[in-house]
Amino acid sequence: MLELISNVLEDMDKQLHRIIKSLNHLDDEMIWKRLKISTNSVGNLCLHLAGNEYQNFASAIGNKPFIRKRSQGEFNTEGGMTRDELIDLLLRTRAESTFILSNLSEVDLIREVIIRYDLIDWNRMHRVNVSEDETYDVRVISRLLIQVGAHYGYHAGQIVLLSKLMIDIDENITSQYH
Repeated sequence: MLELISNVLEDMDKQLHRIIKSLNHLDDEMIWKRLKISTNSVGNLCLHLAGNEYQNFASAIGNKPFIRKRSQGEFNTEGGMTRDELIDLLLRTRAESTFILSNLSEVDLIREVIIRYDLIDWNRMHRVNVSEDETYDVRVISRLLIQVGAHYGYHAGQIVLLSKLMIDIDENITSQYH
């Protein structure tokens, strides 16, 4: 496996471990609790991370079908999945990503890929109205790896914080002293 890919996956795996530790402190009701109307639940963030990772790694890089419903599924869901089901989704997504990324070559790192978006999601994210054939971005794979890894870490930190706000625990979830 290429060093960049190995480093990105290693960091994302650390973040995934923190997410799983956080989830294991919450019951299924807490996972879907929104602390304020304007915030996402831990469950929403887990769905979002799995959706984003699949969209970019499995679909864009691995040419798997695009099946994401970002706005309508990830952020509007208020339950229906247990902690174990969320963990399984995150782990299955990571396994698929690892398989796809481990087969890339140095030449692939400079290759451009098309990242597809749902029309509703695109228009909401960009605050524009475009047609269905305009809902995509193009990225070089090496840059996409870094962006997805940073995005994953950002939301993993939110999940850790939300978990600590809901359950006052004296455990160091990040395995680092802060």
